[in-house]
Amino acid sequence: MSGTPGRLRFGYGTNGLADLRLADALGLLADLGYDGVALTLDHMHLDPFGPDLAGRTAAVARRLAALDLAVVVETGARYVLDPRRKHRPSLLDDEPEPRLELLRRAVRVGADLGAEAVSFWSGIRPSGVDRALAWRRLVRGSGEIADLAARQGVRLALEPEPGMLVETVSAWEALAAEVGGPDRLGLTLDIGHCRCLEPRSEADCVRRAGDRLANVQLDDMRRGAHEHLPLGDGEVDLAAALLALRETGYRGLASVELPRHSYAGPQLAARSLAALRAAEAAAEPAVGVVTR
Repeated sequence: MSGTPGRLRFGYGTNGLADLRLADALGLLADLGYDGVALTLDHMHLDPFGPDLAGRTAAVARRLAALDLAVVVETGARYVLDPRRKHRPSLLDDEPEPRLELLRRAVRVGADLGAEAVSFWSGIRPSGVDRALAWRRLVRGSGEIADLAARQGVRLALEPEPGMLVETVSAWEALAAEVGGPDRLGLTLDIGHCRCLEPRSEADCVRRAGDRLANVQLDDMRRGAHEHLPLGDGEVDLAAALLALRETGYRGLASVELPRHSYAGPQLAARSLAALRAAEAAAEPAVGVVTR
């Protein structure tokens, strides 16, 4: 996306509000002044495998509309498929069908919610599966879900994740090329991951992504350590990253992701929005616009 730099739209991830009922979490975010929510489908928040998914989704859609909240759908729940194995199975496993079914349901939920994006990741290469085979499985699975997303009118986005088969923007570019291009497989960019392992700065990662960017996650992080930290507690240059998002004309949600901080979710949601507004204000002189 490109255009005149303007106000960014901020969201907060429900994986950082796991101790709240979903309706309460949405109300909290609206009251705080967030523009949207990154909704992780999980057993406590819109369980994708619970009864009457369509009915429950319709109720969430009504709640979002009443609160004027935009939404993206996230699929990174830890144990939603297997209560003993975190994030398994993935698209890289010998039997990926449960993961494929989760992603199919996520796309349909995204369509019913009017989600701006549905996000997923590659998974960790299982032991005993060589890289070439894992890559073929990822291309095949991603292609199937991209076909469904195109039919449903949903923007599909893959998130590079440290330690996974696709962990960098470069690896996403290679996958997107095989799946049919960024129109079929956009990019979810976690700003903290850029600080953790990318060879370029957070702002340069944003600029490289450009109009292929479909979804943004915000958190702090330190070089070489994949640990999501509250904004201001790590090494991320947040003001520079937000400035780059504005300069590239990004119009999607940029959502705080603190999946291990639910114990202080309401307080961190308030603190995070204050940090984001301060960082955005710091970038204002560089673009010459007033954002709030």
